Amino acid sequence: MSELVNVAEIFGKNVFNETVMKERLPKGVFRKLKRTIEDGTELDPSIADVVAQAMKEWAIERGATHYTHWFQPLTGTTAEKHDSFISAPDSEGKVLMEFSGKELVKGEPDASSFPSGGLRATFEARGYTAWDCTSPAFLREDAAGVTLCIPTAFCSYKGEALDQKTPLLRSMQAIDKQALRILRLFGNTTSKRVVPSVGPEQEYFLVDRAKYLQRKDLIYAGRTLFGAMPPKGQELEDHYFGAIRERIGAYMNEVNKELWKLGVTAKTQHNEVAPAQHELAPVYDQANLAVDHNQMVMETLKKVAGRHGLTCLLHEKPFAGVNGSGKHNNWSLTSDDGINMLNPGDTPHENIQFLLVLGCIMKAIDKHADLLRESASDVGNDHRLGANEAPPAIISIFVGEQLEDVINQLCNTGEATHSKSGGKLSTGVATLPDLDKDATDRNRTSPFAFTGNKFEFRMVGSSDSIAPPNVVLNTIVAEAFKEAADELEKAEDFDMAVHDMIKQLLADHRRVIFNGDGYSDEWIAEAEKRGLPNIRSMVDAIPSLITDKAVKLYETFGVFTRAELESRVEVEYEAYAKTINIEARTMIDMAGKQIIPAVIRYTAVLADSINKVKSACPDADVSVQAELLAETSDLLAEMKTALSDLQSVTEESFALRDACACAHAYHEKVVPAMAALRSPADKLEMIVDKELWPFPSYGDLIFEV
Repeated sequence: MSELVNVAEIFGKNVFNETVMKERLPKGVFRKLKRTIEDGTELDPSIADVVAQAMKEWAIERGATHYTHWFQPLTGTTAEKHDSFISAPDSEGKVLMEFSGKELVKGEPDASSFPSGGLRATFEARGYTAWDCTSPAFLREDAAGVTLCIPTAFCSYKGEALDQKTPLLRSMQAIDKQALRILRLFGNTTSKRVVPSVGPEQEYFLVDRAKYLQRKDLIYAGRTLFGAMPPKGQELEDHYFGAIRERIGAYMNEVNKELWKLGVTAKTQHNEVAPAQHELAPVYDQANLAVDHNQMVMETLKKVAGRHGLTCLLHEKPFAGVNGSGKHNNWSLTSDDGINMLNPGDTPHENIQFLLVLGCIMKAIDKHADLLRESASDVGNDHRLGANEAPPAIISIFVGEQLEDVINQLCNTGEATHSKSGGKLSTGVATLPDLDKDATDRNRTSPFAFTGNKFEFRMVGSSDSIAPPNVVLNTIVAEAFKEAADELEKAEDFDMAVHDMIKQLLADHRRVIFNGDGYSDEWIAEAEKRGLPNIRSMVDAIPSLITDKAVKLYETFGVFTRAELESRVEVEYEAYAKTINIEARTMIDMAGKQIIPAVIRYTAVLADSINKVKSACPDADVSVQAELLAETSDLLAEMKTALSDLQSVTEESFALRDACACAHAYHEKVVPAMAALRSPADKLEMIVDKELWPFPSYGDLIFEV
């Protein structure tokens, strides 16, 4: 049994949070810092030394020896460079422990060694990390000791954003300003700030580490590149919400403790649909904290797994034919005084402010569906989007029966006179209470679903940062709010103007509403009739970043410059090509050095058995063995040809120097060649003696955890 834990006692113990700051900072310094955090005012540089001193003392008291600027480059993960608090010894040779305001506010990592898409050349090394005081510093305890981690943004010597955090903070500023304009139109004079709130649900797989280390594809690519389905998969649906096994429960228990110490509100945990798949979800937080916390979640899931003899797989599709993993991004807008702008109330047909917000969001999603789709693009997600466990690659909005009825009333008659209610749900069992029924059902096939007082963007991949989709959501909705506010602020009759605007918005963008089965072939055909884009792959999605429409959007709100957008296009093309190249080379290595030799050994055993039988009994019937040998030999020949083809197209694609052309070559030539190599290999796995097969099977990996 694990030791009992009082969550209230350990929660946030390793965070330099408001309580700690209030205790350790002079009142004036605390007030100035709190004003910057809450109101978005510029940081007063005069307080940096005082904050740094307090932060250092707090960290050292808890055993910290080093500090790091913790940032999020364009790799999808985090980065850090550790510096000790040790300064030059004094005249008596005693070590001094120092940490200045300058060291707190600014760091200097090598900007040329991170993806920059041409913003930094190899000889242009300087880059800066800048303290994000809106996200609290925290202590990380691991084998390296205790380290003070300071969340930061990362930019180049010329000021371009080289990270995920900087554009996110810019987009939060944009939506804050425009959302306040909407609130002011409806007479709100008290709200000072509107913040996007986010709750990401993290899915992941756990496999035994000893078995993981026997598979080069898992080590190098994070997913299986070969593998036949076991006799049982997820068909019986017995894993979803099933009882959590002891080993996994112990792992989840430690993950929770680690996250709670870091102030991450890990709340919900359960078994997911696929065997060996699980989910963890936190309480919602403001967007930049949610992004930071999700990175902490992913790091903690991986770190703790090793302590339990496990490996955590965050890849979107680690096992072909088995449900993949996503990260549902729940997004809403909340003011500093508690107003959720996405709350429709009990009678949404009467809630004019909500209907305007809804209309603006519909417009934003319809107009910029390509950008939202691109924000969920990564190499792993190409295997997942459109499959049975994930939304299709078509962006649509689910609003449910209640809101769809209100929209229909306004579009068809010009007036909305009623809202459907949920009523009571009777179970038919006398001892069970009647339940309050929601006014609408949920839709797990929708990529962008309204779920009561928020939208759930279900496309994001499990390994990806949630920063890009939230940058897009914040910016495109800010644009829609701005255009609405620009018009309504000039209206002579506001009530009539807002009523007409809502009707127009709903009518113009009604095509993006779809409440049906997003997995069906009928929806794909219907979406094409409606003119909705169906962007099937990452390489097809990337160009949306640099359309004239996108550049105008992002430059208008100061979220990205054209140069920053062009750099991200280059980074994403390169990431795609490099990832597929690694996967292809891993397949070549496994096929040539492991699978083909194993199959040859098996054919030798078969041939030897035939010879022995014929030698002992010339009249014996060995047709079955001969047929099996022939089938194996044919598949082996097919595999050898496919291996040669994959080697050829991989070399050709790697030789291309243009990033776009290279990515397309990997997508259009190498990926099909990989599939052609896998097909005979997986068939051979079902034939060859298990003792001769060179690595653990799917059954070994997903059922023996």
